[in-house]
Amino acid sequence: MSLKDKLVSSFLAFELDADISSPVHEIRSNSIKQFEKIGFPDRKNEYWKYTPIKKVLNEELTLFKKNKHLIDFEKVKDFFLGGIESYKIVLIDGVYDPRWSNTTHEGVDICILSSVLENDKYAELITKYYNKLVDKNESFSLLNTSFSKEGAYIHIPKGIELDKPVEIIHINSGGESSLMLQPRNLIILEKNTKAQIVESHYSLANDDNISQDEFSDKTDPLTNTLTEIHVEENAHLDYYKIQNDLETTSIIDNTYINQKKNSVASCHTFSFGGNIVRNNLNYFQNGENINSILKGITILGSNQHTDHHTLVHHANPNCESYQEYKGIYDEKSTGVFNGKVLVDKVAQKINAFQQNNNLLVGDHSSVNTKPQLEIFADDVKCSHGCTIGQLDKSALFYLKTRGITEKEAKGLLTFAFANNVLENVKMQALKNKIKKIIAKKIGVTIGFDL
Repeated sequence: MSLKDKLVSSFLAFELDADISSPVHEIRSNSIKQFEKIGFPDRKNEYWKYTPIKKVLNEELTLFKKNKHLIDFEKVKDFFLGGIESYKIVLIDGVYDPRWSNTTHEGVDICILSSVLENDKYAELITKYYNKLVDKNESFSLLNTSFSKEGAYIHIPKGIELDKPVEIIHINSGGESSLMLQPRNLIILEKNTKAQIVESHYSLANDDNISQDEFSDKTDPLTNTLTEIHVEENAHLDYYKIQNDLETTSIIDNTYINQKKNSVASCHTFSFGGNIVRNNLNYFQNGENINSILKGITILGSNQHTDHHTLVHHANPNCESYQEYKGIYDEKSTGVFNGKVLVDKVAQKINAFQQNNNLLVGDHSSVNTKPQLEIFADDVKCSHGCTIGQLDKSALFYLKTRGITEKEAKGLLTFAFANNVLENVKMQALKNKIKKIIAKKIGVTIGFDL
């Protein structure tokens, strides 16, 4: 049986435990029917041309966890932002863990999505916002919609500025191989609100105190996550993604952001780990005076592969968007950047910038980059570009003459290349955490102020 057929038949078992009276039951049923019709993408699909998704789509993948892996939850704290208070939603192998979570319903709703989908109190909001942005022809989005139950629900009512950031933390325990997880997030910022949200992916084997032997040597889970974000008028969102999983894990991430007039939404994506990682980031501007900011840093080694696909749809005049992605690829790693800016005919006075810069550190590393502009308006300011290069040999020589080892010199130049993206992170605790990950990734600590 193919994985597609297996998943379709698994939906029947999933529905046995689902509430068929739920407002999302029909949405799930329609999604699995559409998935059955279109199946998984392959490399004949232009949008998946450079990403070998078949490598992680095997018939051994399962949706249902059989065993509960016992872990030392003291180690979970290592994945938290240090030195600050935050709301937390912790998912262990896709299952909500209240022991390490910190949720609230006082003035705002920060909780798990499953409790909201099953509560009549939230039916009106779910009807208004749930599954309204999703691409109905995107296979993994359809699959997530069919099976997702757990994830984060964040609703900030009008006029509230969130007093502390929210952390959504996905942790792979390593207790079971070939597990396909389907986390789902719904985030709503109403008028005149402000929030900072950090979503991260880790494995317990990221901990230096846990050996690879302790972690299942057959662990190759696939996390298929979907996030819908609604940013209403005059709202301001800072959204950060950290992908720092094992080289045996894979992530498919579909994020849809809808903005209303006078809003600002920024999304920073930091991709450091994973076997196959695919990020689809879609912005829809529905109003004037909107600002959309997309930035990312990718640092890969070994045979890792990360693919960033972005879309910013300018549907109204007098708006801005800014995209800057930087990639650093070592050994046999590969990267993809496919960014698209779409400007409708009525969207005059648009200012859109798109840039993708890459360093090929390894002799066998590679990158495929394709920034795109599709413009139907005639009074706009839009630019795009990309670069692919290597470390500056003269700068490397200069540092070595000052007594810095070659490894440390390469690390300093690598960090300097990516630093301007990192400097735009507004949370100091998060910035420090990312610096530590980068230092470990490139194997140096000099100059990192750790």
